[in-house]
Amino acid sequence: MTKRFNDDWKPQTRLVHGGTLRSSFGETSEALYLTQGFVYETAEAAEARFKGEDPGFIYSRYANPTVDMFESRMCALEEAEDARATASGMAAVAAALLCSVKAGDHVVAARALFGSCRWIVETLMPRYGIETTLVDGTRMEAWEEAVRKNTKLFFLESPTNPTLEICDIASIAKLADSIGARLVVDNVFATPLLQKPLELGAHVVVYSATKHIDGQGRCLGGVVLSDKEWIDENLHDYFRHTGPSLSPFNAWTLLKGLETLPMRVRQQMESAAHVADYLADHPKVERVIYPGRPDHPQADLVKRQMKGGSTLVCLDIKGGKQGAFAFSNALEIIRISNNLGDAKSLITHPATTTHKNLSEEARLEAGIQQGTLRLSLGLEDTEDLLKDIEQALATV
Repeated sequence: MTKRFNDDWKPQTRLVHGGTLRSSFGETSEALYLTQGFVYETAEAAEARFKGEDPGFIYSRYANPTVDMFESRMCALEEAEDARATASGMAAVAAALLCSVKAGDHVVAARALFGSCRWIVETLMPRYGIETTLVDGTRMEAWEEAVRKNTKLFFLESPTNPTLEICDIASIAKLADSIGARLVVDNVFATPLLQKPLELGAHVVVYSATKHIDGQGRCLGGVVLSDKEWIDENLHDYFRHTGPSLSPFNAWTLLKGLETLPMRVRQQMESAAHVADYLADHPKVERVIYPGRPDHPQADLVKRQMKGGSTLVCLDIKGGKQGAFAFSNALEIIRISNNLGDAKSLITHPATTTHKNLSEEARLEAGIQQGTLRLSLGLEDTEDLLKDIEQALATV
C-alpha cells in the first residue's frame, strides 16, 4: 500500500489526495476496511507486531487503514505531525484535555465554551483533583492574571460558540510557552481552511468532524492533532485503553466530506456574509455578530488571525425568547436544529438547547441572551435564504 502526499500541494489538492492508501486492486475511491482485527501469517509475526518491531495494524480500536487515511489527510491539511480520530467531537475534546493534565494541575479556559466543553472544565476535571479557572478569553490580561505556579493547560474556542468572539491565539500560545503550559484550541467554527491554530503557536487542535468536515448530517466524528511526541507520550495509551475510536465507516464518510470541504465552506461563508449584512440593517434585529464585518468587536484580530469570516452568524432578535421562537418557527427553508456546518441551513436557540445547562448568569457572561440565535448557513441559494429570513422576520 502506498500513501500519496506532496508538501507543495495546496489545501484543495491535499483534501482530495492526501493520505490515500491503495491496495493491490488500485481502487480510485478510498477503501472501506470494515474489520475488527487483522490476521498474522505466523505467531512470530503477531509477536513482532505487538512489540512494535513490525509496522502494521493490530486491532481497529487501536488503528484501522480507513481511519488512518482520515487522520493522515487531516494532518496534511492542518500541517500537524500526528493525529488520532475519535468517535465524536466531544471525545476529541475530552481526550485532548484529560491527557494534558493530572491531579494537582491547574487549567485556565475561556468561559465562552460550548456547554459540554464547559462541563468538562467546570464539573469533570475538579472531580479528579484538577483545578480550573474560567476567564474572559478576549482579554489577554485575564489569561495572565489567572496563571498559577501549577498552571499546565490553556483551552479555548475561537470563534466561540455561539457569539463568535475571537481569542488571540498567538498571544495566548506565547504566554503558555512562557510558563511551560500547553494550549488546546477547539477550531470547529473556523474550520482548518479559515484558521490554523498550530501555525499560530497552539500545541493541540481539536475538531468535531461531525460539523463542516462531514458537513452533510450523516455521521459523528472527531480528531485531535498535535506533534508526534505529545501524542505518543500522552494520547496514545489513553486512546488505546479507553477506546474512543472512530468507526471505519464514519472515517470513510469523513474522507468523502473532506474532498468537497473548500467548495462548501466558500459557499456557506459567502451566504453568511450577505445574511449578516442584511440582518445588521433590520429594525427587528438588536445585534449581529459576524467575524467578516468591520463592526465585529475584534475585527482587527480577525484580519490578522483568520483567512475569512465564518459560516455562522450570531443575532439577537427583538422580543427576547418570544421573538426568537416566532422567527425560528416561521422559517421555511432554514430548519431548527442544534447542529452546524451542514449543507442545510440550521438555526439554534442556545439558551434553551446547547447552553441550557449553564446558569443564567453564566449565559449572560458569555453574551447569550434569550433573544440570541445561532444561524449556520448551508448550501442553498443565498437569495432564497434572504427571502426566507425576510418573511420570518415579518412575523416577529
